[in-house]
Amino acid sequence: MILGIGTDLANIERIEGVLTRHGDRFKARVFTEIEQRKAESRVRAVAATYAKRWAAKEACSKALGTGLRMGIGWRDMAVTNLRSGQPVMHVTGWAAERLRAMTPAGHEAVIHVTLTDDHPWAQAFVVIEARPIVPGGTARA
Repeated sequence: MILGIGTDLANIERIEGVLTRHGDRFKARVFTEIEQRKAESRVRAVAATYAKRWAAKEACSKALGTGLRMGIGWRDMAVTNLRSGQPVMHVTGWAAERLRAMTPAGHEAVIHVTLTDDHPWAQAFVVIEARPIVPGGTARA
C-alpha cells in the first residue's frame, strides 16, 4: 500500500548561486557528509548533484505528509547510491519517527526515490510503500 508520494523540481542554477554565496555553511546545514562527498566528486555536475538531493529531501518531506515543518530537519533525510548507481533515501531523527508513526502495524516501510536532471532542472520523486511483514521476518513485495 502507498503511504505517501512526493515530488519536487529544483533549479540547478539557483542551487549553484546559493552554493556560490553560502558555500560550506549551506552544505553543512542541508547535506550529510556522504552527500557532500558524492556531489564534490562529480566535478562537472556539482550543482546538479546538490540540486537533485535538495529535490529529493523536499519530495521525501512531502511524502511523509509534513513538508519541511513539524521538526523535520534537512539532514534527517539523506540520499546515497548503491553500487549500481540507484539512489536510496535514508531517514533519521524526526523523519524516521514520522515514518514509523505512519506505517501500519504488521508492515514495514520502504522508501523509493528516483532522481533526474536536465539543465537547468533537477527533479525527484519519492514513494513511501508499506509492505506486509510475512511471518518468518520477510516482507512481501
